[in-house]
Amino acid sequence: MSAIIRSFAAPDANAYGLTWDGRTLWITGAVDNVIYQVDPETGTVIRSIPEPEADPRGLAFDGRSLWIIGLKADLIYQVDPATGTVIRTIPLPTGTCIALCFDGRTLWVLDFTTPAIYQVDPATGTVIRTLALISNRHRGITFDGRCLWISNDNTLRLIQVDPVSGTLGYSFLGAGWAVGRLTFDGRYLWVTDYTNDLIYQVAI
Repeated sequence: MSAIIRSFAAPDANAYGLTWDGRTLWITGAVDNVIYQVDPETGTVIRSIPEPEADPRGLAFDGRSLWIIGLKADLIYQVDPATGTVIRTIPLPTGTCIALCFDGRTLWVLDFTTPAIYQVDPATGTVIRTLALISNRHRGITFDGRCLWISNDNTLRLIQVDPVSGTLGYSFLGAGWAVGRLTFDGRYLWVTDYTNDLIYQVAI
């Protein structure tokens, strides 16, 4: 079991997207059709912006823009976090991708059904390469500056992944009954528990 630093209630049911912008968390869920900017110390909602489509999956932040998976349109939306305006879109690698993260240069997109992670050029949507995984039902992905982390809701584990080889490394039990989306704040992982609608900050 991971060490829980803190937890708070998600601002919407079924937190399907989670990312860190260097200061605050961004969270999206299944009901309200907005993306919330949240104080990580208290869970207080700072403000919200509209979702580019209803019930999106996955959030990432590239230093300037939010990136959001839209399964209805099979697109990844680049969104202005100040206004919620869609800047542009790129295609999803497959229609069953549900989470993504940014590594400082490229996007990594996680497929829930096909056991794979796609490295994607954010300028064009081109798949640069594919990392095969040994099982499916992975729900979240993030990058810690060196390695990828994924969550699996069959095993309830958070798993380190080598972004070059795809080799699975260190893993540990997650903080909730159903580990979901992931993000990294420079020191700790944040994990959604979509059954209890909680957000956990956990030590790696």
